Amino acid sequence: MQHKLVYDFSEGNKDLKDLLGGKGANLAEMTNLGLPVPSGFTITTEACQVYLSTGTLPPGLADEVTEHLRVLEKTVGKTLGDPAERSSRSFSSVRGRAVVRMVSSRRVASGS
Repeated sequence: MQHKLVYDFSEGNKDLKDLLGGKGANLAEMTNLGLPVPSGFTITTEACQVYLSTGTLPPGLADEVTEHLRVLEKTVGKTLGDPAERSSRSFSSVRGRAVVRMVSSRRVASGS
C-alpha cells in the first residue's frame, strides 16, 4: 500500500514538520487551532525528494493533487483556471527554502 503524498491542512499538525515542511506543518497546526487559514494542502517533502532525485513525479502524486484540487474547488466554490473567475483571488505557493524542499498549494476565495 502506498502512503500519502498530499495532506490537506486539516490532516496535518506541527509534529509532522519533517514530512510537511515547516510552513506546511504550521499551516496545518493553525487550521487545527481554528485560526482563519485559507483552505489548502501540502505536498510532502518525501514527494519532493523523489522528484528532485529522479526528475519524475512519484507514482500517484498527480492523482492525489488532482483529488485535493477538486475538494478545494468544491470547498471555495471556485474553479482553478476558470477565465470567468479571473477577478477572484487564488494562488499556489511553492516554497523552496526549507531545510528540505517542499511544495505547498493554497487557494483563497475572495469574499468580495
